[in-house]
Amino acid sequence: MSLSVSVKKDYGNFRLDACFEAGNEALALLGASGCGKSLTLRCVAGIEHPDEGRIVLDGRVLFDSHAGIDLPPQQRRVGYLFQQYALFPNMTALQNIAIGARVPREGTGGTGKKRRDAAMEYIERLHLEGLERKYPSQLSGGQQQRVALARILASEPEAILLDEPFSALDSYLKWQLELELADTLSGFPGTLLWVSHDRSEVVRNCSRVCVMENGEADPPVSVPEFLGAPRTLRAARLCGCRNLVPAERGGRPHEVFVPAWGVRLACTELVGEEATFAGIHAHRLHSTEEGDGNRIPCLVARVLEDLDRTTLVLQPEGGGPNAALLRMETDAGVPLPGAGERITVSVAPEDVLLLRR
Repeated sequence: MSLSVSVKKDYGNFRLDACFEAGNEALALLGASGCGKSLTLRCVAGIEHPDEGRIVLDGRVLFDSHAGIDLPPQQRRVGYLFQQYALFPNMTALQNIAIGARVPREGTGGTGKKRRDAAMEYIERLHLEGLERKYPSQLSGGQQQRVALARILASEPEAILLDEPFSALDSYLKWQLELELADTLSGFPGTLLWVSHDRSEVVRNCSRVCVMENGEADPPVSVPEFLGAPRTLRAARLCGCRNLVPAERGGRPHEVFVPAWGVRLACTELVGEEATFAGIHAHRLHSTEEGDGNRIPCLVARVLEDLDRTTLVLQPEGGGPNAALLRMETDAGVPLPGAGERITVSVAPEDVLLLRR
């Protein structure tokens, strides 16, 4: 299975411009609220209609603005798990699942029984026995989610779209339901698009990440590359990089100048004109000895203690009194200078991130 998406749509002062491809995998669409993640899912599902572009699922064209193709949702073979699950309140759990069941079109007789039999199969697969006659209002959040998933799986989709699957749940329920969802979908043979604004959730459940911001999508990258080597400023923000500052090309091909810190940093990559920001993960900074490269003399502005981490908020001396602050994180209990004292920190060239907007 494969999914190819390239769509554009104007929403007044907001423009969606999403382009990516996914295979038999869980691909995350990661970004802040309002960045276009859910709109992208709605375009794939056929609920929204792009102004232009193309959507192809396993060789079937779902949408093509030039060819005039725009299949209705019921013909797309796409399962959509809405944030609030969208169960029919006047139907029981069994009826909700049966209405979405895909059954052979051999004649017209016995269709209702076939749907019921298919629904009962998914009642058993998702451990919903005993809840068949209950209405959505009588089910817990986790039970509602499993009924919604059963309805999707009974329709035999070629792709499943998960729109913030845990946003409607209390935090203490999310962990167990996340495990249940992972187990339920582990054998799904097609594409999963997982919309989220939670970095940790994405890292635990997806193999690749597509960062979105202001309607635009970065090319998908693997989870390790997203965490350790983001290429754009928006990806660096979302992966948790704490130190992001404007930068420019230094005097050497593998050197970047950071005016806000008043330092030149060696890096392993060739610095191109598109690299207008530099980033350093807070845990990649360490106190240094004389002779180490990429040295940044600092004044300790604050010391923040957590259960297992200590964060130093540092003011680089080379940037003057208005220098952009640095954050350095280390394990709790490591001897460190206090507020008002000086420290020189350094970062390895391979840990200097070169970022474009």
